[in-house]
Amino acid sequence: MNAKRADKIATGVLYFISGIIVLILASLLAYILIRGIPHISWEFLTQPSKAYQAGGGIGIQLFNSFYLLLITMIISFPISLGAGIYLSEYAKKNWLTDVIRTSIEILSSLPSVVVGLFGFLIFVIQFEYGFSILSGALALTFFNLPLLTRNVEESLRAVHYTQREAGLALGLSRWETVLRVVVPEATPGILTGVILSSGRIFGEAAALIYTAGQSAPALDFTNWNPLSASSPIGLFRQAETLAVHIWKINTEGTMPDGVAVSAGASAVLIIAVLAFNFGARAVGKRLYKRMTSA
Repeated sequence: MNAKRADKIATGVLYFISGIIVLILASLLAYILIRGIPHISWEFLTQPSKAYQAGGGIGIQLFNSFYLLLITMIISFPISLGAGIYLSEYAKKNWLTDVIRTSIEILSSLPSVVVGLFGFLIFVIQFEYGFSILSGALALTFFNLPLLTRNVEESLRAVHYTQREAGLALGLSRWETVLRVVVPEATPGILTGVILSSGRIFGEAAALIYTAGQSAPALDFTNWNPLSASSPIGLFRQAETLAVHIWKINTEGTMPDGVAVSAGASAVLIIAVLAFNFGARAVGKRLYKRMTSA
C-alpha cells in the first residue's frame, strides 16, 4: 500500500468517526428539543413551579440561573483577568509559575461534585453563609476560574509582540501598554471565553446542589434589599437553578406532570447553552472584523 492510499484511508476513517460523533450529538439535541419545545410557553417561562400540582412553570428557577451567573461573573472575571495578565505579561519562567499553571490545569479537571462538596464545607458550613446565592457563586467561581484564566492568558499571548513594542515606543509604560494596547487587542478572544464559560456555568447542577440549595422560595419584586430572603437580589437566600430543578424533578417524582416539566425545562436549558455558544462565536467574529477594519 502506497503512502497516498494510506493517507486517504486514514482520512476517511477520521471523517467517519467524526460523523458518528456529530450524529450522536445532533440526535441527542434533537431528541431533547423535540420532546421539550411543545411544552414551552410564556406561562411556563414565567410561572413559579408547583410541587404536588400540575401546571407549574420554571420562572423563579430561570431567574435564579441568570442571577447566579451574573454574581459569579462579577466575582470571577476580575480575578481571572488579573491572573491572566500576570501570567502572560509579568510572570517569569520559574518553578513558581510552573506550579501556578499546573494548579490551574488540575483545578480545571476537577469534577463539579468535588467543587460542590468543597463549597459546602467552606462557604455553607465554615463561613456560615448557608445554602445561598453567595455560596453557590463562590463555589462556581472556583469552578470557573481555571478555564477563564487560561482563556485570558492565551488571548493576551496571541497579541503580536510588535503591538507591545509600538506602545513602548510611544512612551507608554509597561502597565499602560498592557492596559491600553494589549487588552483591547485581546478583547474579542477574552469576550468569547467569557460567554463560553457563562454557558458552562448556566448548565451546572452538581456544584449548586450542595451550595445554592434545592428550593426556590417566592420572590417579592418590590423588595430590592440584597440581604432579604425574599428579595430577587438577595445574596443569602436559597436559589434552585434550572439545572438543579431538572435533577430534582427526576429524582423526587412529586409532580404529576413532571415528565412534561422536565422535558420543557431541559429544552430551555439546551437552547440557552446553545445561545451562549453561538453568541460567543458571533460576538467574537464581529469584534474581530471591527478591529481589523479600523
